[in-house]
Amino acid sequence: MAGNLVAGGVALQPSAEQVALSTNYITNFDFLNQYLPDTYEKEFERYGNRTISGFLRMVGAEMPSNSDLIKWAEQGRLHTKYTACTLATYTGAETTQTVTVPLAQLNPGTGAIAVRVGQTVFLSDETAASTFSNKAIVTAVGTGGLAANEFTIAYYEATQAAYAAASTVSMFAYGSEFQKGTSGMVGSLESDDLFLENNPIILKDTYAVSGSDMAQIGWVEVTTENGANGYLWYLKSEHETRLRFDDMLETAMIEAVPAAAGSGAATSGFIGSEGIFSAVGARGNVWNGGFPVALADFDAIISRLDKQGAIEENAIFLDRQFGFAIDDMLAAQNSYGAGGTSYGLFDNDEEMALNLGFSGFRRGYDFYKTDWKYLNDPTMRGDLVGGKISGLLVPAGSTSVYDQVLGKNAKRPFLHVRYRASQTEDRRYKTWMTGSAGGARTSSLDAMEVNFLSERAVCVMGANNFVLFQG
Repeated sequence: MAGNLVAGGVALQPSAEQVALSTNYITNFDFLNQYLPDTYEKEFERYGNRTISGFLRMVGAEMPSNSDLIKWAEQGRLHTKYTACTLATYTGAETTQTVTVPLAQLNPGTGAIAVRVGQTVFLSDETAASTFSNKAIVTAVGTGGLAANEFTIAYYEATQAAYAAASTVSMFAYGSEFQKGTSGMVGSLESDDLFLENNPIILKDTYAVSGSDMAQIGWVEVTTENGANGYLWYLKSEHETRLRFDDMLETAMIEAVPAAAGSGAATSGFIGSEGIFSAVGARGNVWNGGFPVALADFDAIISRLDKQGAIEENAIFLDRQFGFAIDDMLAAQNSYGAGGTSYGLFDNDEEMALNLGFSGFRRGYDFYKTDWKYLNDPTMRGDLVGGKISGLLVPAGSTSVYDQVLGKNAKRPFLHVRYRASQTEDRRYKTWMTGSAGGARTSSLDAMEVNFLSERAVCVMGANNFVLFQG
């Protein structure tokens, strides 16, 4: 069957220049890309600075280590105090007494107590609101039918305090007394050191782009979190992978936990590591009663710090809500601050902005507060309910510890990172390219892979001086 031949329309003549003529005017558009979109070549930073690292750079340091295990010793108490001790009798008329120390308080290495014959001791009733106390001299320790956790005393008082039945006492040695012509003190006390250890973990990440994608270049103008600005193409994602890896190097040191015996991680061959939160939660101080929003709350914290290292200056890294709670607490100390407009320092300048926040305060110790982005970021610890942490108090300065690798005492920051390194291998921050594209010539893979690796652990020294604020 013959078809109909349709006559063609007027032939258009394209112009050599962009000039509107009747011969190059198109009236019928039937293709989809007639209107090219207006594009912004600069990437809009709708989340601002997205990185959350920087905490460890502010409060710690980094130093190399060449071992799978990092060990150090921390000084123990110079004096020993025993609590929850029980008495053999409670008549109130004893001239001598047998005191029993709880087994859990024995020296784990020797199984003995730090009490010697001839020492003078102070006993205090632990019953609430009690005023009873006594002073006595130790006459026997762990002999003559006494167990290793028992010792006998002779009271200095003719009539000692009448302790309540089955009450417990606290006891510490304050001196000694010997008769004329007697031998010296029998037995010596060893240093009560705390030996701690941690192991590094290996962190890795990678970014890959195919050779075909590398052949199609599209530029994007960016301003990066590390301060650089300019144009990037396919390596923009590589750049963000690097930033993400940098963040993980810090968050891993904060959140890492050791693999418990019998856990799924342990049976799979992973050992984990002790991060900052884990170390402070186990060996430090934990405040879990909500925000400390009154001076009495901080007085309780200060009382605890008095019993620890008594570090003069401390920094509190906290989330936004905790920061506001401290601001409100400090504002309430101003007798004219009921309306919240009169606290702070002003020079009567009507154009001066009202400052409703505080950077720190002093009450026995200096406390400086700063927002911790990690606790505010909604993609990390921000907006959590279970396991929420609202702040961390970090002591300033350094502490003296015995470094078992160096074999001597060394000054170390309370927080510092140890990374694996030797003369031939530095694993602090390794990056390399593999594949067959983008300059890499290492395999037949038609792509470029950028690899990242680090092996590190954080050392929390003097964790008893830290305070972790939960909830």
